[in-house]
Amino acid sequence: MGRFTLRLPQTLHYELESRAQQEGVSLNQYIVYALTRQVASSYTVQRVSDEELLAQRKRYDELLRSLGEPDEAAMETFLAEREMAGPDEILPDEILTAVRSKINAQKAAGSV
Repeated sequence: MGRFTLRLPQTLHYELESRAQQEGVSLNQYIVYALTRQVASSYTVQRVSDEELLAQRKRYDELLRSLGEPDEAAMETFLAEREMAGPDEILPDEILTAVRSKINAQKAAGSV
């Protein structure tokens, strides 16, 4: 965990202490919370231009070509040995049933 010393104007220090007390946490915890909130809110999704999207797709297709065809035996071994995860317990039964039927339909069609 990192550590640094920060000099604050007294009024800001009092305001932060007051808010920390209102939240029932230490001043340190409140400052970490406030900084985390600020940093997290600065991450934004930016639209990618159509040209960039096409360029990314081209690079992706080139990567797939460079990797060559998959080794079917290795893929089957990997799939057989993978850990199976169950559904989230919070999902309603009707959603689970719908998802399972779609998966089974895709398996029957040979696309899974």
